[in-house]
Amino acid sequence: MRGEAAAAIRDVFVAERIAPDDGDAILPAYLAIAEWLRARHAAASGPLVAGICGAQGSGKSTMSLALAAALDCGAGLKVAILSIDDFYLSRAARAALARDVHPLFATRGVPGTHDVARACETIERLRSAAADEVVELPRFDKAIDDVAASDHFIGSPDLILFEGWCVGARPEPEAALAIPINALERDEDADGIWRRTVNAQLAGPYRTLFTVLDPLLMIAAPSFDAVLSWRRQQERKLAARAGTIGNAVMDDDAVARFIMHYERLTRHILTEMPERADGLLTLDADRGVRAIRL
Repeated sequence: MRGEAAAAIRDVFVAERIAPDDGDAILPAYLAIAEWLRARHAAASGPLVAGICGAQGSGKSTMSLALAAALDCGAGLKVAILSIDDFYLSRAARAALARDVHPLFATRGVPGTHDVARACETIERLRSAAADEVVELPRFDKAIDDVAASDHFIGSPDLILFEGWCVGARPEPEAALAIPINALERDEDADGIWRRTVNAQLAGPYRTLFTVLDPLLMIAAPSFDAVLSWRRQQERKLAARAGTIGNAVMDDDAVARFIMHYERLTRHILTEMPERADGLLTLDADRGVRAIRL
């Protein structure tokens, strides 16, 4: 498996514009994770649903593509990739939430801004699909901040990679919600309605969604400051790929405000998830591999 898998991962690195030296540095970790997933699949009785949790800009999408390529070429496994981002509610639906629940729900990202029922349905359809059945996969275009045309997958995969910044997250204790964590919460959620609603979503529908994850792999950032830097880099990459400027992408100040929406839950995940995750890939500030546990 190893030689074919390594070649497939390198091809993904080229397509994703990963510098050769950076790719060589993380290749051993990706190969180890691919072998770990192959072994987990071999021990499973049906399609495996593996969660990949990591903060914005941590490399979840690249990792998912690389693992899918490695497992296809190296182990002959059929892999479907889902992102929780592709289940974001439409701009219109979030506007309704902003009107009816709290204005901060106009911004995509936090639990409560995804179509969780559709995510559960899509995973179940993939797991039970007939060999020639076409399963619709939702897509979301961040450049326009709205739902895009759907993709599709034929048949049932051996492995589903479900990645996202809050995949597998658990709610915070109620007492932790009392004090605002940043200026956004202090100035725009002074009564705590928004953050308590987010927490309730994690305790309810998102908990149901995340019960299907086995195993759960966490990509751990070294700090929230690193996440802010990575998210700014990610926005520039999005702009370059979309070939757009102006309102279609965010400048650095806009990214800083945007990421405040994610800060509370990101910090909570970085604190509580590492010990319970089935696999842990710890990164340094340059996204190099600091440690791996599988």
